[in-house]
Amino acid sequence: MRNSKLLHKLLHEPSDNVFIQLFRYGFVGGTAFVVDFSVLYVLTRFAGLYYLLSAAIAFIIGLAVNYLLSISWVFNRRKVNNRFSELFIFTVIGIVGLLLTSLLMWLFTEQAGLFYLISKIITTAIVLIWNFTARKLILF
Repeated sequence: MRNSKLLHKLLHEPSDNVFIQLFRYGFVGGTAFVVDFSVLYVLTRFAGLYYLLSAAIAFIIGLAVNYLLSISWVFNRRKVNNRFSELFIFTVIGIVGLLLTSLLMWLFTEQAGLFYLISKIITTAIVLIWNFTARKLILF
């Protein structure tokens, strides 16, 4: 019974607890990552796009998934009451994340010689920390 209550609290109840939010954001980030990673792979492998262009497009699609899941499940309080302003700030944070993604993808792939999908995994972990922290401090 106790595990059931904990699971319910982690997954269902609105919470201001930063650890619960981070836990949920991990799932949200994971879902957005799967979307982002899949789009990157498909656009690069099958559409023949340059990997940095594919990474930018994939990141934007992942950003949209992240926003929708974040506002509906992770963060229950907002510091910005205007949805347009909130989306704008969320996007600006995402653009910084996109710039970080592009820079880190380039560094890890071109400079360090890693395979672009390995670069993406490392980059995603770093950018996830940036995104959560910035969004928690500024928006939620």
